[in-house]
Amino acid sequence: MLAQLIPLKGGAPITLTKPITVVGRSSRLCDLAVDHSSVSKLHCILVKTDGLIYMRDLGSTNGTRVNGQRVIRGALLPGDEISFSGATYRVHLGPDPQLSAGDIDDLMTDMIPVVTDSDPEKPVTKSDVRLLSDSDLLPAE
Repeated sequence: MLAQLIPLKGGAPITLTKPITVVGRSSRLCDLAVDHSSVSKLHCILVKTDGLIYMRDLGSTNGTRVNGQRVIRGALLPGDEISFSGATYRVHLGPDPQLSAGDIDDLMTDMIPVVTDSDPEKPVTKSDVRLLSDSDLLPAE
């Protein structure tokens, strides 16, 4: 999953590459340093999971806002605006551009074990089993 914060005041998108990103003013302590005096040293964390970003404010002085509302924790959806005091970003979530269409097809293909010529009284061995993919289920064109 590609997760980015797009600065509303212009600038390059910020790609969230880690599963957990610490946001704050301190470049020494944070993964994403926001150079603004009203941003706390440790402001909030962003967690990528299940195709979403979850955020949690770390008790920052001026708070974290999502779509203009002060929020302590919650899920961020595509298009949401998140503000760390004076810095506001639009949330972008999408497929990872590093994956090709073939990679996605490979990930989406279910492999189903099929047992052939088996005797219920005899244990199944590897030679009795072959893997059947979705393409084997489709009629030939």
